[in-house]
Amino acid sequence: MSTEQSLWYFENVNLFNILCPHKIKDLDKKHEFHLYDKGEFIYFPEEHARNIYMIADGRVKIGSYTPDGKEIIKSILGRGEIFGEMALAGEDKREDFAMTMDKNTSLCTISIEEMKDLMAENKEFSFKIYKLIGLRIRKLERKIESLVFKDARSRIVEFIRDAAEWKGQKVGFETMIKTRLTHKDIADLTGTSRQTVTTVLNDLKEANLINFNRKQILIRDIEKLR
Repeated sequence: MSTEQSLWYFENVNLFNILCPHKIKDLDKKHEFHLYDKGEFIYFPEEHARNIYMIADGRVKIGSYTPDGKEIIKSILGRGEIFGEMALAGEDKREDFAMTMDKNTSLCTISIEEMKDLMAENKEFSFKIYKLIGLRIRKLERKIESLVFKDARSRIVEFIRDAAEWKGQKVGFETMIKTRLTHKDIADLTGTSRQTVTTVLNDLKEANLINFNRKQILIRDIEKLR
């Protein structure tokens, strides 16, 4: 397994099981789960960064706004994933916003001070957290490069291919990606339109390269998709 693959494997680990204060001795009694409705902001750009958040249930989108007010979606995170971790890398004020995408989204928070204490006590854990931060930065850089240099179809195909490599499960010669992403979600993440995503996915299905439904995408042969 290459270094980058190892890092993606680490990102796929359910970090909620490792970091949630309810699972850490001496922290479990003073933390509560916070429930959010669909479409609620968890934090805004320019807000002081004080906490790291863990998703116990539901989904959260991370994004920013252009000067003319256009929304740019950088990532969509689900159960077991963390966000707000850039505060550990020196982010004093949030550069992005975080908003819930589902009803009854449940989050658990841990303060930056508490996280730093945990990292100080466990150097290996600290190393992995900083690797995760570096990985997220590289993902964003790669996305920006894709938006600048690749056309819409290439960006969508690359998104599917990357999702397969990072989070896909092998089923014989095929690769299955379990996902709750809608065509609109994929469009937001690839800087395209919902209609373009639908057209490209249907074209790939017609060519027998993929099959898909609302819960998964099945890649027939990832080498042919390349």
